[in-house]
Amino acid sequence: MGQRKKRFVALVCAVSVIVLSSCGDDLTQQVCIPGVEELAQPIGGYHTGPQDDQPGDNIGEIVLPGGTDGDNTALPESGQCGASDILTGERCTITISAAGDVTLGNHQEQDYSYSFRQAYDQAEDEGYFFENVRDIFEADDMTIVNLEGPLTTSEHMREGQTYCIKGDPAYAHLLTLGDIEAVSFANNHRLDYGEQGSRDTVAALEQEGIVYAYDKNVGIYEIPDSAAAHGGERNLKIGIISVNEVEWGAQAEKLIQNNIEVLREQNVDLILACCHWGIEKDNYPENYQQQLGRKCIDWGVDLVIGHHPHVLQGIEEYKGRYIIYSLANFCFGANRNPEDKDTMIFQQTFTFENGEKVEDQNARIIPCMVSSVKTRNDFRPTPATGEDKQRILQRMNEYSSAFGVAFDEDGGIIVNLLYGESDFLWRVHPYL
Repeated sequence: MGQRKKRFVALVCAVSVIVLSSCGDDLTQQVCIPGVEELAQPIGGYHTGPQDDQPGDNIGEIVLPGGTDGDNTALPESGQCGASDILTGERCTITISAAGDVTLGNHQEQDYSYSFRQAYDQAEDEGYFFENVRDIFEADDMTIVNLEGPLTTSEHMREGQTYCIKGDPAYAHLLTLGDIEAVSFANNHRLDYGEQGSRDTVAALEQEGIVYAYDKNVGIYEIPDSAAAHGGERNLKIGIISVNEVEWGAQAEKLIQNNIEVLREQNVDLILACCHWGIEKDNYPENYQQQLGRKCIDWGVDLVIGHHPHVLQGIEEYKGRYIIYSLANFCFGANRNPEDKDTMIFQQTFTFENGEKVEDQNARIIPCMVSSVKTRNDFRPTPATGEDKQRILQRMNEYSSAFGVAFDEDGGIIVNLLYGESDFLWRVHPYL
């Protein structure tokens, strides 16, 4: 294993060329699954919550050889979907960005000082929170995050929940200002303020035109000006599934399969599955995460996006498609000073020819910090530079090595360079 790791590290600086593009703004559709039988009651306890609200940043700094700051904006465009003079109406590329846990608000134990609410009240511009990543999100075709907590004025907290998170419904506008078009909402904080809190959140998202998905509710986002990919007949459609495996357990599999069928009936072109899963603060996925992630792809999902651990986990390539095990926190109001401030944005470009998706592995990560300052959380995720960027790339290389995945100095993904196939997790992973 030691020799394998040395050989793996030697490949980290290989060059990967990624071409991304942009296709426009917001058209939305929301779909509730019809006729799906009610699932069993959730299993397991509500054991999640924010990380310890303690000062300090105790992460050691690891330097990747040859690392550079690079350009953290979207990668070079190959042409817009609607530009028939460039693409001749036959080929189209779209780019999707995914980021981690977003809590637009506080939990009930937090003081006002240095809180998200105070930052909102004192900000001169509401665009403050996503100001440092907005250029990245504006340049893609769709951005999705995990909305970890309701937007509601309800005061009725869920019994038995250690941390109950909420923000004002007006905070939904912050997503719009950050150029975030979609959210996953199936997580163990959705019902912190009961069904009323969930309904208030849905109303706030709908008012902003933001696509959402949770449980039996699937979301569909249309890519504007992408009709060239279908000979001018219709725009490309992205279907979104969001499930809370933490509480539903094995029942999540049936829910995902039902949702896939519904999305197929809606003629979507891509399917994203957002899975709330894993162990908090654990940088390596559990066995069941890999099993479920692979099943999703076998069932027809194009990209699996993981949340819940609040820290980074690795990325696996399986049958030409990606499983992101955990994107960590992002704009995280529920913790004034998380110990681990490392995070990332995942971007993938999908290519369509004559209305059909072309299988490729055109993806990268953008290392980020949850805060623009290191001494506390100012709730402004910021692209990492210098030693911070190198450290995050080093961590992701470590966490993804058992899957045969590495990242070059610009975050480009290199797959299966060392071991050939990625079906070796159980043989070499030191933590499983």
